Order: sequence, then C-alpha cells, then structure tokens
Amino acid sequence: MWHPSCPDQRFDHRLATRVITLNDGSGAPLADVDVSVEQTGHDFLFGNIGFDFIDMANGDESGEAIERLAGDYLDLFNAATLPFYLGQFEPERGKPQTTRLHRTAEWFHERGVLLKGHPLVWHTVAPKWLLDLTNDEVEDVLRKRIRRDVADFSDVMTMWDAINEVVIMPVFTAEENGVTRLAWSKGRIEMIRLAFEEARATNPDVFLLINDFDLSSAYECLLEGMLEAGIVPDAIGLQTHMHQGYRGEENMHAIVERFARYGLPLHLTETSLVSGHIMPPEIVDLNDYQIDSWPSTPEGEERQADEIVRHYTSLVSHPSVKAITYWGITDKGAWLGAPIGLIREDGSHKPSYDALHDLVKREWWVAPASGRTDAEGRFALTGFTGTYQVTAGGQSWTIHCDEAGEAEMTLAPSDAD
Repeated sequence: MWHPSCPDQRFDHRLATRVITLNDGSGAPLADVDVSVEQTGHDFLFGNIGFDFIDMANGDESGEAIERLAGDYLDLFNAATLPFYLGQFEPERGKPQTTRLHRTAEWFHERGVLLKGHPLVWHTVAPKWLLDLTNDEVEDVLRKRIRRDVADFSDVMTMWDAINEVVIMPVFTAEENGVTRLAWSKGRIEMIRLAFEEARATNPDVFLLINDFDLSSAYECLLEGMLEAGIVPDAIGLQTHMHQGYRGEENMHAIVERFARYGLPLHLTETSLVSGHIMPPEIVDLNDYQIDSWPSTPEGEERQADEIVRHYTSLVSHPSVKAITYWGITDKGAWLGAPIGLIREDGSHKPSYDALHDLVKREWWVAPASGRTDAEGRFALTGFTGTYQVTAGGQSWTIHCDEAGEAEMTLAPSDAD
C-alpha cells in the first residue's frame, strides 16, 4: 500500500484510500504485474501571491535569480493570488492593465497553478479619478469593472475575492475614496450584493469569496446578514497577517471554529509570519508602523520556521479549511518592508521554506514507489486527496482521488493517458 510518509490521525479527513484493479481491457485482471505510483498534485490549495512574477511574465525581467525564484514557487505552491487593486490596475480611467495581468495569469495557468484575482471591490488602493464621480457613477464603474474583468480573465481564472474588508468599508477614514462614499450610501449588504451578482451574472461558474482582516463578531454579523439576504459565498476568506506575533494553535482553532459554523469552506487568504523582530502590540493599524529597516535575523528565522509548521499543521488538520495563501515568497518587496518571506532577498531559502516544503511535499505527499498487483490485479493507495500517476504494463493513468475515504476503481487500457 502506498501512503504518506508520516500518517497522522489528525489528517484522516484528507486521506483517500483507493483499491485499484487493473485489467487488460477484456476484463481479465493484470495479476502480479509491476506497478508504480507517483503523486502529482494536492487538492488542498497551498498558495502564495504571484506579484513577483508580473515583470517576468511580460518580458521585463529575466535572469537566473528570477528563474530560481519561479522554480522555488512552483515546487511548493499550487495556487497564486494576482493583484487587481483598481487604483493600480486602472490608474487612468479606461486604460486597464488587462494585457499585462493576463500574460501573468497565462504563465501560471500553463504551469497548472490555480489562480485567484484580488479583489474586485475594495476601498483601498482606489483610483483618484473616482473622487470626481457621483455615487451613481462610482457604482456604474464598479459594476462594469466586475463584468469586464471576470469576462476577460475567464479563460485562465475563475476564482475571485469578490469584495474585500467590508466590515470597515463604509467607515474607512485613512484616506478619502469613492468606494467608501458609495458604501456609506448603499450599506454593506448592498455592496456585497453588487459584487456577487455582477460576477455571477458574467460567469455562473465563478468561485467567489468574501474576505476580511476583521475576524471579530462584526464579521460574523456581516456574514449572517449576507446569508439572510440570500447572498452565499463559495468560501469565507480569513486574513491572518501576524506581524505582531504568531496567534498560536489554540487561538487559531477558536477563530476557525467560529467561522466553520456557517458550513462553508474556509480559505486562509492572507497569512504572514515575520522572521525578524515582532511589531509592537500597541500598533492598531499595521500600516502605521514606520521603520527604516526591518531585517531578518537567525533567531527570527528559526522562530518563523517553527511557527510555519505549527500554523499549517493546525489549519490543515481542520476539515473546514480548504486553502492557505501565504503573503510573500520573498522578502524583496514584501508588504510593509517586513521580513515575512520564505526566501531571503539574496534568493537563499529561509528555514521556513524548507520546513513548509517538507510538510507539503513529504509529510503530506506520497513518494514515488513501486509494487505489484495481487492475483486479482489489485493494489491499494492511500494518500492526501489529489492527483496521482499510475504506471503498469507499459501504460500510464492519471487518477484523481477527489474525496476522502475508501473507494474502488478499475483501470483499463482504454483509460490510459
């Protein structure tokens, strides 16, 4: 039997066992033949931001350093979040950066990486030109923007953060913007309805999240309000930037349990842990922390690696969690200048990269192995839900173990790749 290297009962809900029968096409079993099995993918989404590769995908950056970084990314992550902040995506009205972002999406898509756009509606990084518009005009811009971008990227991306940080949206005071003004007028639920209805009307198969950093009861009340209004997200997004220190397994479990009660998949959409000094706890808005240099340190890197393992292990062990997106592959250009990356600016791995890789590609991965079928042409495979390559008798099959639990499969030559 093939199985992950370190089975752990905490992950039983993610394990699929398949008793596979091989036959020769006429129904006769392929008894006592050599079989090899290799895992090729996870169903669980281990993601990161793909911002670092926009210039590369558009031919503006090349060389060994970016190629090595891309290799490290693809060797660990199977999902990528791309930036669609309207103020950056369309800084001049009517001139969106569609071609540039689409080339980036194509680069990831061609390499089997699942993509998510972030976000369709948000009050921050809003274009200044919205300020000159009436509320009705701002609403029209947002509706058209949603329809345009969902349609333009539907060939490579069907997952979106439909709306971001709605809890604070109508009362945001850090800077003036047209989206907050509209949200104050329409209310939170109607802003959510706008985002979800326009996206679904454009593409009925789109996968939409609501996403927030405010994980207090205010977010729960908002979710209950949108559900009562008949607006159902495909997943609930939970941000967990931890510049002020790891929240701990007990705290994270309590947060996940509170949001799991809605019966919807949970995506940890924005996760970060620092490998340098911890931001002081009295900082309320992380953006307010101004510092000239925030270096990664050996002690901080060891702490980050330990926390990465603890954080991912606790989240993957919860059945409601379906995705974790880390917010930065490298310290170069990291959010707030913080040393949150898994790779140093010089391209070398921090211990956190290797520790996470060990989890995703060893602990929770079926290593390539060989065996033989029994007298009835059967063999058993147990592994995390995902895709596997089965090879026997000169033929190869790609199988998808998409549900946990036990099941039987039959493979014949006509099913081969």
